[in-house]
Amino acid sequence: MRRPLFRAPLLLCSALLLSTGCESMKPRAVSPSDGTTATEPPDASVPTQASVPDAGAPTPEETTATPSPWQRARVGDRVEYAFSAHRGRPGSDTGVGVAGHVALEVVAVQAPWAWLTVTFTDDQGRPLLHPRLSQPRVLPMRLELTQPWKEEHRGQRSTEQTTAAGRAWDARRFLDDRRPSDGPLQNRLYATEPGPLYLTHGLLDASTTLSGFGASGSQQLTLVSFRQGTDGAGTVPMLDHAWGPGTWYDVRQDLSGTASVRRVCLGAEGGFLLRKEATSPTGDAPCADFQDAETTPLEEAVLDAVSEAVSQPQQWPPVTAGTAPSRRETFTVAQHPIPAVVFEAPAGEGAERRVQVTHYAAEPWGTALQGLADEARFTPLSDAVFRAPPKGKRVAEDSTALAGWGRWVKDGGQ
Repeated sequence: MRRPLFRAPLLLCSALLLSTGCESMKPRAVSPSDGTTATEPPDASVPTQASVPDAGAPTPEETTATPSPWQRARVGDRVEYAFSAHRGRPGSDTGVGVAGHVALEVVAVQAPWAWLTVTFTDDQGRPLLHPRLSQPRVLPMRLELTQPWKEEHRGQRSTEQTTAAGRAWDARRFLDDRRPSDGPLQNRLYATEPGPLYLTHGLLDASTTLSGFGASGSQQLTLVSFRQGTDGAGTVPMLDHAWGPGTWYDVRQDLSGTASVRRVCLGAEGGFLLRKEATSPTGDAPCADFQDAETTPLEEAVLDAVSEAVSQPQQWPPVTAGTAPSRRETFTVAQHPIPAVVFEAPAGEGAERRVQVTHYAAEPWGTALQGLADEARFTPLSDAVFRAPPKGKRVAEDSTALAGWGRWVKDGGQ
């Protein structure tokens, strides 16, 4: 069965088949011994294998005592990374891979918001072909932290001097090797002082190498350039192609005769993406409270996007073996008529026949979906299972469907 619309993943892709001859495109983890390195001795508060705060992430004391670098954001502030990702195919020497550049740039500042664009391209700066990475996304970022968000990195940490984007940096590396327990190897290198890299908490390089349980693959980000902007407000972009922050969407579930609506609220502040789900939502204040939200540093969200590029189906709409030929029809969400592609496939086992019917948006970046977070664009509009007796109409059993969406950060800020 296809995965219903219970939790959409973050981000995105343009992929090509890779053979073993494309080994150079696979990210590689860099040993902490590269360059001039000093491993920090363990102490009582931070053992060698321990949780350590994300470089650049504020502590509660820093939140009140030290202004966030986001409060000094200027139009034109920009960082660019080379990215690559690869997934192996079990029992095969080939796999799926993608590579290119991703740029994050401040295009407008209007307190309390900075507005960013996030753009994935190939190495020549051309748009990528895969729909998940083909369009620039808009991301409103609140300049001030309403809570002391922080991300923790586990593993061994060391300090070193390194060169990236034509500049020397004092840096701190976080190496978390979980391969002995069939986990990944995670390697992160941050500038000790984020400075002009504040958009990504000072990230210089990040890689994850999968291991265990048949997993094969890796993904990587490497800094290639940065730029500091100038004063000016810029022009606030429309949120038609939203990455997610600033928007919300509702999902209706009908399970065993019981209906419910779940709202997903998406926000961002001080370099962190926020995600919170609520039940029984109201439309008056769709995203008024991000207390206890899931948090993801912006740089990790970008790396997740690269990972999704090779972890999800490489065509749109996704086609599962054994499905009947698709058909076209209009699927209506609230007042939004959406051109859709419909697939049907047998579901379950037993004497009574069941059919799974799945609707996908025919054009995930089309005008019919303006303002919808991209994590909901690339999951089914509707996924339903019907009991199909030999005679008579189908009887709906369980279903999940997109029920509505909107923006809680209005154009020009809120």
